[in-house]
Amino acid sequence: MMKKAILLSLILVFAAVSVFADTVTVITKDNAIRAYAKFFAPIKANVHYNDRLEALSMEGDWYKVKFGQSIGYIHRTAVEKRAVAVPASYARKGSSVSESEAALAGKGFNPQVEASYKRQHPEMRYNLVDSVERYPVPDRDVAQFIVAGGLRQP
Repeated sequence: MMKKAILLSLILVFAAVSVFADTVTVITKDNAIRAYAKFFAPIKANVHYNDRLEALSMEGDWYKVKFGQSIGYIHRTAVEKRAVAVPASYARKGSSVSESEAALAGKGFNPQVEASYKRQHPEMRYNLVDSVERYPVPDRDVAQFIVAGGLRQP
């Protein structure tokens, strides 16, 4: 009788957890699963565009997720519940489509849209934006900047 009660309890716990369990897809080029629901919490795992995460629960604007063996938090703006399509040309080795282009295309931004913006605004110096995007800033430096500037961490 005791074994049946334990088995029933385990089944109920598993069912309660799986009620929320859902899959979300990363929609940003790179992101992190954090130890707790803060933007500069320690990183438990790095994720990339189109990675699929198991959503365990929702806490405010943060999903508690599982990715491989890591369980942590990712902000809701970094994921979507739908699968993100990856162009066939991106999946092939030696493709002319970069990971960055695939991420932007997943958000509705592509080389044609960029070319249109450039034609409409020839005064803009897009090469400067490209150089800023390539400049890595470690999380610890951003966190120090927030503290030094007296800014509130979101």
